[in-house]
Order: sequence, then C-alpha cells, then structure tokens
Amino acid sequence: MTLRARLLTALAGDPDGTPAWVRALADGGDDGYFADGGAVWTVHAGTATFVAGIRALLIQALHPGAMAGVHDFSRYREDPIGRLTGTVRWIICVTYGSTAQAQRETARVGRLHERVEGTYATDAGPRAYSASDASLVEWVHLAFTEAFLGAHERWGGPIPGGADAYVREWAIAGRLMRVEHPPETEADLRARMDGYLDRGELRRDERVDAVVRFLRDVPFTGTMRVAYRVLFAAAVASLPHRYRKLLGLRRTILPVISATRIVLAVSQRALGSGPRAQDFARERHRRLAGAEPAEA
Repeated sequence: MTLRARLLTALAGDPDGTPAWVRALADGGDDGYFADGGAVWTVHAGTATFVAGIRALLIQALHPGAMAGVHDFSRYREDPIGRLTGTVRWIICVTYGSTAQAQRETARVGRLHERVEGTYATDAGPRAYSASDASLVEWVHLAFTEAFLGAHERWGGPIPGGADAYVREWAIAGRLMRVEHPPETEADLRARMDGYLDRGELRRDERVDAVVRFLRDVPFTGTMRVAYRVLFAAAVASLPHRYRKLLGLRRTILPVISATRIVLAVSQRALGSGPRAQDFARERHRRLAGAEPAEA
C-alpha cells in the first residue's frame, strides 16, 4: 500500500480518500459556510492538521467531563482508526461541504452524542455530565480551535486575515454544535481557555494518563509508526506550557520541530498526488458558478 493510501485509510477510512461522504462534497446547492482561499480552508487544507488533531485530543482530555465521555463511551482503544475518521468526516464536511451537507453531518454527530451522559467523581462528590452540556461543548470547540490555529501558526503558512479571521470563521462551526457565544478573536479564545485553568476546571488523573499513553503509542506500523511518533512529540512540544505541565509531559530534546516539517512535507506530496476533499468542493463551486445567469 502506498503512503498516500495509508494516510487516506487513516484519515478517511478509504485508501482512495473518496468514500461516499467525500464524493458528496461535489453535490449541493450553495458554496457552503467557508470560502475557498479563506482562513478555514487554508488552515484545514494543510498537513499541520495532523499535529493539531493530537494536540486537540491532549487538551480536551483535561476536562473531566470530556474525559468521562471518552472513557465511558468511546471505542478509541478497539477502533482508533474508526474514531479518527469519524472526527475527520465532520471537519471535512463542515469545512468544504454545502450548508446542507454540513448541517446533516452535524446532526449525525449530534445523534451520536445524545446517549453520552453519566457521572464523574469530583472532590465535592459525583457530578453529572452530558455531551450537550454548554460548558463541555464550549471546551471542545475552544480546544479544537486553539490546536488547529496553534499548529498551523507553527508549521503552516500565512492565514488570510490572520489568526482572528480563523477564530471568527470557525465560530460558525461552534454555533452549529450549539456553542452559544463562541470566541471570534484569538485574544478571546486564549482568555476563555485560561478561564478553565484559572477556575480549576481542568485536571489530570489516571484516565487522562491512560489516554496520553494511548496517544503516545497508537498502533500504527512501519513508516506510519515512525512518522506518528514524530507528530506526537511535535504536538507535545507545541502545547502551551500550562497544558503541557498539567498533562505531566515534557518536550523532547530532539529537533522535533524541524523533523515535523519533513514529515509534513512528505505527507503533503503524497496527498497531493491525487484528488483531495477540496477538489470535490471546487467541482461544486464551478458547477454553481456555471449555472449563474450571465450579467446583462
């Protein structure tokens, strides 16, 4: 299996990268929520998202409600690729799909979340959680936004409109997931995340340690395993200090930032040898542009 096929199997569950939901990006009656060449398309098209995904999972795990949901309901140990592709599917459909496809995909994820509820232990006694809790939904959105922005700023190129443009645009996805007032500037994003730390809402426990151990050694093989170990080290190195300290992680002394540039460049070349999700979205855009009446 080629490197491209292995990457696409991990990301999309399909060695060609064209499962039905990717092909459906060419369908639909509008351009979608995000513009081609805009901040969200730029950030999500880059291979720095490989680091961002790991970084987001590490940060999200520090919220005991999010961690309880993963522990009680996720099958990430038994089916890590399935868990990954499910998340990637939502990101791609919302980023590149028509508004109808983005809404359908968000509704699909919402139905999966309906059963995610239970309790977790706190110093004050058991506390109930639900995947629909406003604070928990906000935390997941904040951690995702921070991770993808931070990874792109380290390993990607310029963002059209800058960091604020990405945070403002991706707030649309937050609203789709029922985040009432998602941040629209980088400063607000950082301030809200600091608030969770300052209020003591984040913590490390044995469940967090178990997830970190798994993320450190996801069961890839061959060159994918070597590359993943570099990406994990990069995610740790790129974490803001307060989160890295709370997770009990240390930066490697190896030149992981430079090594990651090489891994991401090789991955970019491999993925670029065939069609990608944005190519199907552009097919929809061209079709819609051709259907528009000519100006008088």
